[in-house]
Amino acid sequence: MRLGVIDIGSNTVHLLVVDAHPGAQPLPAFSHKTELRLSESLGTDGRVGDETADRLVAFLGECLVVADDQGVSDLFAFATSALRESPNGDEVIARVRDETGIELEALSGPDEARMTFLAVRRWFGWSSGRLLVVDIGGGSLELAAGLDEEPDVALSLPLGAGRLTRERLPQDPPTPAAARELRSYVRATLAEQVRPLLRSGVPDRAVGTSKTMRSLARIAGAAPRDDGPFVRRSLTRDDLRGIVGRLADLDSAARAGLPGVSVGRAHQLYAGALVAEAALDLLQVEQVDICPWALREGLILRRLDHLTT
Repeated sequence: MRLGVIDIGSNTVHLLVVDAHPGAQPLPAFSHKTELRLSESLGTDGRVGDETADRLVAFLGECLVVADDQGVSDLFAFATSALRESPNGDEVIARVRDETGIELEALSGPDEARMTFLAVRRWFGWSSGRLLVVDIGGGSLELAAGLDEEPDVALSLPLGAGRLTRERLPQDPPTPAAARELRSYVRATLAEQVRPLLRSGVPDRAVGTSKTMRSLARIAGAAPRDDGPFVRRSLTRDDLRGIVGRLADLDSAARAGLPGVSVGRAHQLYAGALVAEAALDLLQVEQVDICPWALREGLILRRLDHLTT
């Protein structure tokens, strides 16, 4: 069957069409996305403005046409932190339903962590033993650890790369004072929450997912995306120390010239690097392997599970 999943994230809105069958790897068939930058377009009160909502509804209408053209038999949609936390998020969700017919689900932070963990477990398999997963999004940081497909610990923290850039790094490049303050804030916030992860046991494999981690690994010398998903890619604490120091002096335009860094996300990469470095330090991890699957794939896998039971 063909499944379509629409991911309304803090930076992009992405329709991914996959060929999916029980017991088989979901294979990407088509992708349609736009950089809505939802988290950056919120008002000072955190509300989604009418213009942004208009663009969201219009793009979701496009997604319906694309899904129909691609022969999608099951389409579902979800939103993450930017819409979940907005004071008028429920109103936007209702408008989406009324104008497009799409039933949009706002995932909780722990559910994001759980679904990403499921994707990582299925990708690396049972032989990886105890997993620790670090997922840096635009609005939040998700952390999960465990031995099974359901993690023992699943956390979501307000440490997304886009959120931190918007709220704490107004200048480009950041001033040394702002960079120091952000580093301290990230580490203090993370330190308050890591105890359950540390108590869950030493991971046999630590994994990083999503665009920020992939970009940082690429800067560190990991294989480019065109080499395919099965090439092993990793990122170390030593890599991150060097990258953080390098990015601090670069503006967004210069960062966009680095390998694996898109123009649309270059401005938030420094904040993302600080979060990644802090996570590996405080979780006492020397290296993470990069997983090509993340939240979208986790939701697809769970959808398949439910369709076949």
